[in-house]
Amino acid sequence: MTKQAAILGASGYAGAELLRYLVPHPEIDVVWVTGNRNAGRALDEVHPHLETGLVLQSLDADTVPDLDVAFLALPHGAGAAASKTLADRGVKVVDLGPDWRLHDAAAYDEWYGFAHAYPDDLASWVFGLTELHREEIAGAPKVANPGCYSTAAILALAPAVRAGVVEAQGIVIDAASGISGAGRKLAERYLFSELEASYSAYGVGKHRHVPEIEQELGGITVTFTPHLVPMARGLLVTCYARMTDGVDAVRESLETAYKGEPFVRVMSTQPATKQTSGTNTALIGVGSDERTGLAIITCALDNLGKGAAGQAVQNANLMLDLDETLGLRGPAVYP
Repeated sequence: MTKQAAILGASGYAGAELLRYLVPHPEIDVVWVTGNRNAGRALDEVHPHLETGLVLQSLDADTVPDLDVAFLALPHGAGAAASKTLADRGVKVVDLGPDWRLHDAAAYDEWYGFAHAYPDDLASWVFGLTELHREEIAGAPKVANPGCYSTAAILALAPAVRAGVVEAQGIVIDAASGISGAGRKLAERYLFSELEASYSAYGVGKHRHVPEIEQELGGITVTFTPHLVPMARGLLVTCYARMTDGVDAVRESLETAYKGEPFVRVMSTQPATKQTSGTNTALIGVGSDERTGLAIITCALDNLGKGAAGQAVQNANLMLDLDETLGLRGPAVYP
């Protein structure tokens, strides 16, 4: 018997990507979708590339039926109450927003500018980076999906940091993402005439994915700078860390950590974002600057795929005791 799912925030880019994975999913049927600005409209009008027959409902968690799983794709601060309501009713929840990712409630004040409404509940949520927390996610009732930059940076660095083959101090992460990472909204800097043929840094020294990265790397401090690039989707991080035992040891730590993983691959060359487009795959490249003793680890992924909706489906599969690869095996759209 197939599992029934809801998507709260289905009218945005992450919601659309969830539907792209779930509409053909063999074991999960989406039966309830919400989208406040578009409530009452047919979902197929909002996302013409999808055929679902569903109508968008208003965002009211109390009206969501008792389903097997709910995906929340809502802005920060907007999902906590809804996810808590659903989880308290026994609905499994995968929250793609940041409201449950951080273990320390004080970090929400520092990085997001609001006091968390349910600080005592934070410990009951599992951080949903599947490759690091698979056993905790399997069967869990509540999973907080990581951010897109966080996913790439943690996948690139965690094995080397944990193996001690790079130093825990002085790590620098240079990152770039397509504009869909900003969500489906209007803002001057996201206009075509502003973004086209341009490349710019933002969130310098204060990006909200920093505490996730530092949390999952064991509390170390990193320097992180994200950039906007003129493409719709795709994300690349380039991480610099001082080696303790040479680049071969760094590569070995990554290859050992991800051996047999269905969606993470350590390459012999450097990855490109297009090689991951439309997929739940993360590709990792390993290099070094022997003059400075720095390892240079790159990770490419689709910010809407492994960086958001694909990983959410991967987590939901585990939570529902399904094969974690269901609905996610498609190849990249290339070129």
